[in-house]
Amino acid sequence: MSPGPNSFYGPLDPAPDAGWSDAPPRMGFFTDTSVCIGCKACEVACKEWNDVPGSGLDLLGMSYDNTGALTANSWRHVAFVEQARPAGHRTPPFAGNPTGGSVSASSAAVAAGTGNPTGTDPGVPPGSPEAAARMAGGPAAGAAAAVSGAQFLGMPGDGPPGRTGSAEGRTDFRWLMMSDVCKHCTHAACLDVCPTGSLFRTEFGTVVVQEDICNGCGYCISACPYGVIDQRKGDGRAWKCTLCYDRIGAGMTPACAQACPTESIQYGELEELRERAAARVATLHARGVPEARLYGHDPTDGVGGDGAFFLLLDEPEVYGLPPDPVVTTRDLPKMWKRAGLAALAMAAAAVAAFVGGSS
Repeated sequence: MSPGPNSFYGPLDPAPDAGWSDAPPRMGFFTDTSVCIGCKACEVACKEWNDVPGSGLDLLGMSYDNTGALTANSWRHVAFVEQARPAGHRTPPFAGNPTGGSVSASSAAVAAGTGNPTGTDPGVPPGSPEAAARMAGGPAAGAAAAVSGAQFLGMPGDGPPGRTGSAEGRTDFRWLMMSDVCKHCTHAACLDVCPTGSLFRTEFGTVVVQEDICNGCGYCISACPYGVIDQRKGDGRAWKCTLCYDRIGAGMTPACAQACPTESIQYGELEELRERAAARVATLHARGVPEARLYGHDPTDGVGGDGAFFLLLDEPEVYGLPPDPVVTTRDLPKMWKRAGLAALAMAAAAVAAFVGGSS
């Protein structure tokens, strides 16, 4: 599988390449954003177990996202992406499936076990067929009701604002939620540039910062293609997710995956997680969610595949992820070779000038 020792690119088993003999299977995360509910239990569990300082107490104006990004004090970050999409763009996923989301009145009735049609949208008092008819009839019905003097002052339906009963002139709203984390890249540029050895590759293939060795140079911060690593203010050292190295070394599950109530964050052997993720994507496609795709799972991508990869429901840029990440040290051998050739050329020119001048 390895293209060569200490390679900067291509498929690789990182732990043996780092010198670990008899290394266990590579471990990692698979985060399925299609079942993330944005509860932030992962953020809290990460802070509690790793004693990460408090953060996220600011109102950022970004929906319910109060941490904003991965930082030295936020090793897990739950992103909330609000989207208004034209209605009728495709058949709503999971319609009529009681295990899916309630995306329409019909699927809500099925999920609630209602056998007979009620003639009302959820939120309309039963026994008010005229009110239900006015709500379902749109602006025309509302205008007719206004002329007749009839008014309905009950609770509105649970549909998005502007719902008129037809797809025309209406928008559907959805939230995309994702718990972001360090990717634990196969080819980790942060490892390549660290001058003190503070960053090291564990026997599980993960990347860990030894804070007692870090000198705060910041090289790893600019080298990370995902912008994960950060320096702590007042401290100066670099901090990031360790994939709970202390826990997995003792055979335990990382704190965030242990706390996730929907199993959106799954921990295990990386190869098995990739198989599980591919099956999940196939299931979503069969259920009418064609936009489901994997991110960071491909060992032939620009970072050799990630140890923490994701199932997304939109383009990576929507979640704040780079569409085509490349390890920033990939071209280092070529750069040093060219620098060496340039130095030799300058030395040759200097010798030629000296010899020519003395003669």
